[in-house]
Amino acid sequence: VDEAHEGTTTALGDDVIKNLVKEGNGYDTKFLALSGTPFNILKEFDDNIYTWDYVMEQQRKAEWDKLHFGDSNPYDELPELKIYTYDLGKILTDKSYVELEDKAFNFREFFRVWTGDIKHDHKAMPATAQVGDFVHESDVWSFLNLITKDDPDSHYPYANEEYRNLFRHALWMVPGVKEAKALSKLMKKHPVFGCGAFDIVNVAGDGDEEERSEDALQKVRQAINGAGNDGYTITLSCGKLTTGVTVPEWTAVFMLAGSFSTSAANYLQTIFRVQSPCNKDGKIKRCCYVFDFAPDRTLKMVAESAALSTKAGKANESDRRIMGEFLNYCPVIAVDGTVMKAYDTNRLLQQLKRAYAERAVQNGFDDTNLYNDELLRLEELDIEKFNNLKKIVGTSKAAPKAKEIDINAQGFTDEEYEELGRIEKKPKRERTPDEEKRLQEMKEKQKLKNNAISILRGISIRMPLLIYGADIPIDEDITMEKLVDIVDDSSWEEFMPSGVTKEMFKSFIKYYDPEIFVAAGRRIRTTVLSADALSPTERVKKIAQLFACFKNPDKETVLTPWRVVNMHMSDCLGGYDFYDETHEQMAEEPRFVDRGKVTADTFANAGARVLEINSKTGLYPLYVTYSIFRSRCAACPEEELDDAKLQQLWDAAVRENVFVICKTPMAKQITQRTLAGYRDVPVNAHYFDDLINMMKNKPRQFVDRVLKPSYWKQEGVKAMKFDAVVGNPPYQ
Repeated sequence: VDEAHEGTTTALGDDVIKNLVKEGNGYDTKFLALSGTPFNILKEFDDNIYTWDYVMEQQRKAEWDKLHFGDSNPYDELPELKIYTYDLGKILTDKSYVELEDKAFNFREFFRVWTGDIKHDHKAMPATAQVGDFVHESDVWSFLNLITKDDPDSHYPYANEEYRNLFRHALWMVPGVKEAKALSKLMKKHPVFGCGAFDIVNVAGDGDEEERSEDALQKVRQAINGAGNDGYTITLSCGKLTTGVTVPEWTAVFMLAGSFSTSAANYLQTIFRVQSPCNKDGKIKRCCYVFDFAPDRTLKMVAESAALSTKAGKANESDRRIMGEFLNYCPVIAVDGTVMKAYDTNRLLQQLKRAYAERAVQNGFDDTNLYNDELLRLEELDIEKFNNLKKIVGTSKAAPKAKEIDINAQGFTDEEYEELGRIEKKPKRERTPDEEKRLQEMKEKQKLKNNAISILRGISIRMPLLIYGADIPIDEDITMEKLVDIVDDSSWEEFMPSGVTKEMFKSFIKYYDPEIFVAAGRRIRTTVLSADALSPTERVKKIAQLFACFKNPDKETVLTPWRVVNMHMSDCLGGYDFYDETHEQMAEEPRFVDRGKVTADTFANAGARVLEINSKTGLYPLYVTYSIFRSRCAACPEEELDDAKLQQLWDAAVRENVFVICKTPMAKQITQRTLAGYRDVPVNAHYFDDLINMMKNKPRQFVDRVLKPSYWKQEGVKAMKFDAVVGNPPYQ
C-alpha cells in the first residue's frame, strides 16, 4: 500500500487490507506499507520497520568516494536541503500577527482579505478597499519590499542578483484560495515581482480570473519553459502540487501558511517537493532551500520528524545524536537582520518537548508522553503502591481496564537502561544472542510501564480541568506540586477519584515528565487566553473545542459534552444551537431553535434571568449566555456590531442574565473561566460548601438565599425572579 499514512487509516482502507491479508484464504499474502511520512502509523509496527530517509541518503553521498573510490556516485545529484528561518513576528510588530497560544506567527491574520461582511471582517470595510483585497495590505507590501530590498548585507531571498538566480523557480505556500488571489494581484503591481521578469503562477483554487483554468502542473511547467535562462517563476499554492508531484526546477519553497500545530507529515511532504534532483542544460541542482517565516514551527517540525522517524521517544543521548546528524545534513539557520546563526540540538530538543506537550493536551492527558522512564525502573514497593492505586481508580468506566502489575518484574538500573538504548539502535543482524535476550527483557519492562500508565490514567485525565480553572496569573507556570497546593480540599474531593488523597497523589508525581506537564498546562491556559481575543461566536467554538479534548472520568458526569448541552438546551428551551439538526456535526454557524413561548420568555428575552445549579464546567451557562447575547445583538443595527460592541453585549449578558451555583471553589473558577476567560468581567457565580445536603435537607433555606438580590449583589432589584433553571442534575 503506497502512501500508507493515508491509505490505511480510514475504515475503508482497513477493511480492504483485512480482506486481502487474512488467514485461511489459501494465499500467503504479505502486507507492505510504504510511506515517506509515516509518523501517524509508526506505532502500529514494532520491529518490522525499514527506513531509508534523507539523512541516510546524504550520509551515503558524503561517504561514497571514501568507500568506493573511482566509482561514479549514484547519490551525486541528490541536492542538500537547507532551512532558513526569519522571525516575521519580530519584524512586523502588530500583536494581532502573533498567536497567543503558542507565540507563533499567524499567517491567516497577516494575509486576511476583506469579505464585505462585518461579522467576518470585524470592522467596516474602508471605502478605498475592494472585496478580496488584503486587510493589512500595507504590511504585505512592506514584506514584499523587505525580501526584495537590494542590499549586499541582506540575507533575504530576493535581496540581490546572486540570490535571485539561486531561487529562479520557487513554490510559495499561502493560507487559502482568496489569499493567493490577493497576493498574485499585489505581486503583479510590485516593482520587482511585477517588473516582467517574474511569472506569478497561481494554482490555488481556480487560479486568477485572467488565467485559463487548466491543469495546475501543466501551467507551472509552461511558465518554467517560458522563463528560459533569464526569467523567474513563483508558484502560489495552498495545497496543490504538494504531494505526489515533481517539479525538478523548483529550488526553494516559501512557507507562508500553516501554524505551530501543522502536522509534521504535511510540512515535510511540502518542503521535500524542492529536493527532487534536477540536471538541466548541464547544470546540477546541488542545494535546495526552505524559507520559513515562523521559526518555532520550523524547529518543532524538524525535531518531531527526526525523532519520530527513528521512534526516538524522550530526549536522551541517542536523541541528541539523531538531531545532530539531521542538522549536519540539513542545517537550520536563523536569519536576524544581517546576522546568520545555526540552531543546535538543544533548541531542537526543547521544541520536541513542546510537540509532546501539545499532543498530551489534544489527548486530554490520556497520553504516554506525559510520563517519564522512571516507570521502567519500578521497585517492589513502587509496584505495591501502583496496585493499591489500581484498587481505587481501576474501576473507572471510561478508562481501558487497568492491569495488575507483576511484582516479580522490577525495572532496570540507569546503567542497564542506557546499555539497552545502545543495543536497540543496532541493526538486528549485528546483535548478539545475549543482546537479543536483553531486548526481550526490555519489552517485558515496557509492558510493565504500560500497565502502570493504564492505572495512572484515572488521575491524569482529571488534571486538565483543574489546570483550566486554576486561579493564578497567566504568566505563572503550574507544576504538579503547585497544582496540589492551589486546589482546595473540597474541590480536590469533587474532581479527583474518591480515595485519592493529596498525599497519595504526591507520591506518584515522580513518574510524570515535569517539563511536558508544565508545557501542556501552559498550552491549555494560553488557548483560553487566545480565545479572549476572538469574537464571542468564535470564542465559544474555541472553548468547546478545548473541552472536547478533556476526557470524562466516570459516571459522575463531571463533563457533560458540549454536544449534549446543545441537544438538551435546544430541545427544552430553544436558543442558538452549535450543531446540525441530528447533533452529529458542528454547524458552520449556530442555528436558532424556536420553541415558541418558552424561547420568547428566556433565550429571546434580553431581560431574562437564568440560573444553573451545580455547574462544574460552565458549558450550560455558556449556551445560555450565547443565546441571550444573540438576542441583544438582534436589537442593534448590524453596522454597529463591530468587535468592541459585540464584546460589550457579551459582558452585559454575563453580568445581567446568567447566575450560577457550584459545589466547590474550583467549579466556580472553571465556570468563570468558561464565561469570561482571563478578562476582568464580573460573573454571578457562588459556591455552597454543602450544596447537595442543603438542597436535600434545607430546601427552604437554600431557596431564600438564592432569591435574595443582595446575595447576587444586584442593586436596585427588589426580588430575584428566575425565568428558567438549567443544568444536568446531580445523580448522587
